[in-house]
Amino acid sequence: MDKLLKSISYIFHPLLMPIIGVAFYYYISPHFIAEQILHAKLISLLILTIILPILMFFLLRTLGKAQTIHLKTTRERIYPLALNCFITILVIKRVITITQSLELYYFFVGILISNMACLTLAIFKFKASIHMIGISGLFMFFIAIGVQFGINITGTLAFMALAMGAVATSRLHLNAHTSRELIFGFFVGLIPQLLLINFWM
Repeated sequence: MDKLLKSISYIFHPLLMPIIGVAFYYYISPHFIAEQILHAKLISLLILTIILPILMFFLLRTLGKAQTIHLKTTRERIYPLALNCFITILVIKRVITITQSLELYYFFVGILISNMACLTLAIFKFKASIHMIGISGLFMFFIAIGVQFGINITGTLAFMALAMGAVATSRLHLNAHTSRELIFGFFVGLIPQLLLINFWM
């Protein structure tokens, strides 16, 4: 059981949520996107949002600023979250600009706001669930683009709702978070995406 719950935490790791959101957007978007541009965007995001944070984590661990990849204490979270804010700004400025894709641009603006909120909470020694932030933000984005493009993605949304429940259950069972931290994480991820819909729908 523990192995299954740990696997759920890894499958729905927060680092994967941005690139999943982008891949899903490109998959259902009715707009024409050249294959070369699509591949370039996905490779750039893979490097910036997954590979670079992992490399920086190992650097932080070497420097004694982080002990495990789970970032169990609020103090360990500060540097990785600050780095994630910087990376997200870089993505907004260089990879997913407002002129190229309005929906994805505001998706990443929402991610930036959620990261900044989580960083602020960590500075004040509150550990909101980053797993819940990532998956709830992605869930809200999926709802929004489904409505925007007029596409029925009920099955996808049902799967995402189940995934959120599984992630919350796994984090509780593994004693990684309290119920309060999970609830905070859910709203920190969802609310920025919800509010930013007004700018692109």
